Amino acid sequence: MEHKAKVLEMPKTLMLLGSGELGKEIIIAAQRIGCITIACDRYRSAPAMQVADKFEIVDMTNQERLEYVINKHKPDIIIPEIEALAVDCLKRFEKEGITIIPTARATATTMNRDLIRDLAVNELQLETAKFKYANSAKELKEAAQGIGLPVIIKPIMSSSGKGQSLIEKKEDLEQGWQNAIQNARGKSKKIIVEEFLKFELEITLLTIRQKDGSTIFCPPIGHIQKNGDYQCSWQPANLKAEQLIEAQEMAKKITENLGGTGLFGVEFFITNTKVIFSELSPRPHDTGLVTLISQNLNEFELHIRAILGLPIPKIINKQASASRVILAKKKLKDIRYQGLDDALRDPNSEILLFGKPDAKEGRRMGVALAKGENIIEACNRAEKAAQTIKVLGSEY
Repeated sequence: MEHKAKVLEMPKTLMLLGSGELGKEIIIAAQRIGCITIACDRYRSAPAMQVADKFEIVDMTNQERLEYVINKHKPDIIIPEIEALAVDCLKRFEKEGITIIPTARATATTMNRDLIRDLAVNELQLETAKFKYANSAKELKEAAQGIGLPVIIKPIMSSSGKGQSLIEKKEDLEQGWQNAIQNARGKSKKIIVEEFLKFELEITLLTIRQKDGSTIFCPPIGHIQKNGDYQCSWQPANLKAEQLIEAQEMAKKITENLGGTGLFGVEFFITNTKVIFSELSPRPHDTGLVTLISQNLNEFELHIRAILGLPIPKIINKQASASRVILAKKKLKDIRYQGLDDALRDPNSEILLFGKPDAKEGRRMGVALAKGENIIEACNRAEKAAQTIKVLGSEY
């Protein structure tokens, strides 16, 4: 008996939970292949809302409100783009037949640093930095003493490095505790105290799980962070062959455990002698914005293709490329920009402005992308373009 291949019919309706700059690119990639898109976030005019077919303003930690919005639109696929979600709600809809990306369990596991760290260490035996948990300032001080200063302090749940501190002196531990608690998402007062590693390179390995269960990788992306938030990235990162193989094996091990389909951003520290697992996001990664200029298929296109079960040809890194963030320096509304004409004079540079409706000190408002004959040239071009852009507006 002859079996016919299953035919993918479009359009599919995709609901995005979280509508920041990464979500905006996910929406664009989905629309280009005929999907109907719905963007959700807690504030009006979020970047992804500006391009989606429909949008909803909703507190996604409120289970009742989130259930209402999902029932209203009945999407085929739900794509979480942030950590702070009513995950129990997602589990129920998954049982009812809606596809959660990558899975409801993976979303719940990766939204909390303690759950993903415990999975990596206790179940999968991946090497990480030394760490301890603390539920009070007193426990934090004891944990830091046990690990040894300096330490990194992080909230269990946060985004873009919010609440993260590098503490070098014991008298600053209380301040580190307050910073973590004040900038944490969710209700948990638990924080993670982590060994400060001396590493040579920090990388993101974009890892794609396809519907047939196979795993493919993008060329590694090097990046630099400040206070836990990405500042610049470049592709390809310079790794030894054995280091890359080890990172790929670790990334495959943890993403296979989490299951589902789509693109994961898996972060590693590379030292003289070791490849050390750091963190994981079950979605396109901010450091992967460089792929908008560096690859034949960017990370957002890869995410959507994997989700829908569409073919993914060989991923090609076209040229040494880099990204550099464009940051606001103060709290502003009525946002406008200066210097765009100068930044775009270089034919090897591009500017991506996110369209955020307001700004605060250190908020990421855009990114400069650049190509070069080598990584140093690409990074310098991206740096120059980013510094040319000024974020202006009315103070409030």
